[in-house]
Amino acid sequence: MLRFNKTAVLALLIATSSVFLLFQLYHYRQHVSQNGPHMFGRTVHLSGKDTQWQVVKKFMGLVHKYNMPVFLVDTASLGLLSQDSMLLRDSLVKEPHCTFLCTNRDVLTFALLNNLWKYDAGLVAAAEEKGFELLEVRGKDPRLVSMDDLSGNEIPLHFLFRLQGYVVHVVVLYERSGNYLWHGVLRLKPNMDRKFAPFRRLDYGHNAGAYDRPELVLTTLDGLDVRIPRNISGFLTEYSQARFLECRYRDARSFFQSTTSNQGCSLLDQLYPDDTSPEAMNFRMKAKALLHLAARILTELRVPFWLSSGTCLGWFRQCGIIPYSKDVDLGIWIKDYRHDISQAFQKAGLPLKHKFGKVEDSLELSFQGLDVKLDIFFFYEETDVVWNGGTQAKSGKKFKYVFPKFTLCWTELMDLKVRVPCETVDYVSANYGPTWNTPVKTWDWKSSPPNVQDNGVWPVREWDEVIQVY
Repeated sequence: MLRFNKTAVLALLIATSSVFLLFQLYHYRQHVSQNGPHMFGRTVHLSGKDTQWQVVKKFMGLVHKYNMPVFLVDTASLGLLSQDSMLLRDSLVKEPHCTFLCTNRDVLTFALLNNLWKYDAGLVAAAEEKGFELLEVRGKDPRLVSMDDLSGNEIPLHFLFRLQGYVVHVVVLYERSGNYLWHGVLRLKPNMDRKFAPFRRLDYGHNAGAYDRPELVLTTLDGLDVRIPRNISGFLTEYSQARFLECRYRDARSFFQSTTSNQGCSLLDQLYPDDTSPEAMNFRMKAKALLHLAARILTELRVPFWLSSGTCLGWFRQCGIIPYSKDVDLGIWIKDYRHDISQAFQKAGLPLKHKFGKVEDSLELSFQGLDVKLDIFFFYEETDVVWNGGTQAKSGKKFKYVFPKFTLCWTELMDLKVRVPCETVDYVSANYGPTWNTPVKTWDWKSSPPNVQDNGVWPVREWDEVIQVY
């Protein structure tokens, strides 16, 4: 009589059962992917996360078909990625499930580099075939706007794909002349559906934004191939500081010219004609070169700065450099001061002209460019205000220039991406008074600014340290 090895029989039964279960699971997944989940002939209602995942997968299929090289910029999803690197590694080897692309929000955001994608009108029809409703928001192209032409062509700024209550937001990024990426404001036109998406909860579009071009990597998220910024934390930091202010071309043109009435006729008069003399053009060229050089030095040192004083006024009032100012003015928070700043500027060919004050009080640096001086003012924060100091070399008198607190935004000046105070009108009004829009060529830095205050006198014993003129 044959004897059976019980262990071998048991192992064979387990192996057979496992193969059968895997076979059943494979066919079930194939059936679900084609027909949707069913149970006993009835459709199973998907959970919110499952529904969102289906929407995301349909969207990714659409962008692959139309060669839209989108990359993930959703702050909630990137936040998970930056915190859960272990979870990301596990997601690459386990059964795909929607973790990073299905957050607790009903919006997911991608960005699109416009120069890598050719607009295809068939996209709309293809989106509709997949069940999407598409809202395209267009706006003027700021790269084509100037004081001579305020029209500007309209370009696509934002795409919103809606399906089953979920929205995929695509932000279109454009390359600007300052070698940075820009996106516009999401501004709905009167005939657009204001309930199409939860616009107030969108990450992007409340303001225009500016970014350095990110390095992208292709990875697998929730079973899908997705491009993401390589430096996620760096990108999220940029996002928090990305607000962009466009130059006010219309106001600048009004500054240079005004329309008056003469016996019923409209005449275009020069109110403050632009100085196009060779001297003025030469100064602008040198000021531009100095500003670009200073920006490169401070960026390499990782010291954030902004346009201050007359340079800020020139950008805000007339979208350029004031030709009779004869210098370039920058502001830096004193907390960002580095002891090697002076050395870096001098190494770049900008000798130190003077150093006033000290790190603890009223620090100011001045470097000599090619016929153009660079002044760097360091700003100190107090409870309700901020201020920078000034020093009179011959007397040791100290002065204080007080400003309301402000935040920083990006802008573009002379083909350079630079920061300015977001609350610009408050900033220039503090420094130049309510008549800041009227040019003043005679200016005494000790008495003309309405925000200047006496701040005592440096002790004579400290003069060698706080008053250094070269």
